[in-house]
This record gives sequence, structure tokens and C-alpha cells, in this order.
Amino acid sequence: MTEHRDADKEPDFAELKARLLARRAELEALAAASSEARATVDLDQSRLGRLSRMDALQGQAMAQEVERRRQGELARIDAALARMKKGEYGYCLKCGEDIATARLALDPSATLCIDCAG
Repeated sequence: MTEHRDADKEPDFAELKARLLARRAELEALAAASSEARATVDLDQSRLGRLSRMDALQGQAMAQEVERRRQGELARIDAALARMKKGEYGYCLKCGEDIATARLALDPSATLCIDCAG
């Protein structure tokens, strides 16, 4: 890995780590709060009409998709934290060059430099 960043543009790894940990906690809290929405829909004909069941199934499907995306973001955060621990954070996984400080500030879990991401 090569060093290309100017000293004044060096990322603040402590601040980026704090942001990653805060976002992780936020996502875990959201997952816990929305667990009921992802639960199996009761199809009891005597309690709900057809349209109400369809609405419930659609709501469940949307909640499950949100959870799938949330889990993906959690995985990216965990991977970024693991790279920090190994001293490999801030480098493009494809070409090995530095990821721009501005890109990391925008998305601390970024894995690719702007050239490789494009």
C-alpha cells in the first residue's frame, strides 16, 4: 500500500470509527424496533378481510426488504471496523490505492476508491 495523502488531508480515523459505531448502534436499534413488522402475517379469515391481509403482506414484505438492506449496511460497517483493526482501512480493495478522505467522510464504510467504484 502506498501513502498518497497529504498530512493535512489525513482522515480522522477515530472520528470515522466513532461514526461507524454510532451508525451500527442506530441500525441495531431500528432492527429491534421493527421486528414485529417483519413477523409472519396471520391469515385468519375471520379477523381480516382480503384487502387487509394484502396490506399486511405488503407491509411485511417491505419491512423484510428494509431489514435485508439494514443487514447489508451492518455487514459493510463490520467489515470497515475489521479493516481498521488490521490497519487496512482507507485503502481500495480493488487497486490498493488510498480512498479519498472526502469519500471516507461521506461514507466511512467505503471499500473502493472513486476510480474503481465508477
